[in-house]
Amino acid sequence: MVIRFDKRVSVKEVEEGHSLQPKFNESGLIPVITTDFIDNVVLMHGYMNEEALKKSLETGFVHYWSRSRNSLWIKGESSGLKQKIKEIKIDDDQDCLWFSVKVSGNGASCHVGYRSCFYRKVKMNINTKNNLEFIEKDKVFDPIKVYGNAPNPTKL
Repeated sequence: MVIRFDKRVSVKEVEEGHSLQPKFNESGLIPVITTDFIDNVVLMHGYMNEEALKKSLETGFVHYWSRSRNSLWIKGESSGLKQKIKEIKIDDDQDCLWFSVKVSGNGASCHVGYRSCFYRKVKMNINTKNNLEFIEKDKVFDPIKVYGNAPNPTKL
């Protein structure tokens, strides 16, 4: 299957038309918000390039562009916790995607071991040293058991 995106030619068509015309930024990426299909919990935020979006549409599983590895990757490729696409939405000017997914296995999407990458909230009083509060208390899996000695994608 060959997937082509229509060229963006008018604001009216982008905002109110029926044609997918994603706008990738100057780095060739588009931001993606991923939520659980059942309870709408935000699982993660990532990026796609054109190839990742096309592969996601072709396979039904979410592919992302890893900025830290500078490569395409299928979410869950290492952990087995793949994200099966249930629904895709795009915002008004087609420069941000929202994927609703069913995660296989234990349902986790965070490489740290939590269900969601948003496992902490910022306290409103940011003048204190401990200004992050864990909202997910327990990890769903042990990252060492799942990823072994693979490099951590978090960069300082």
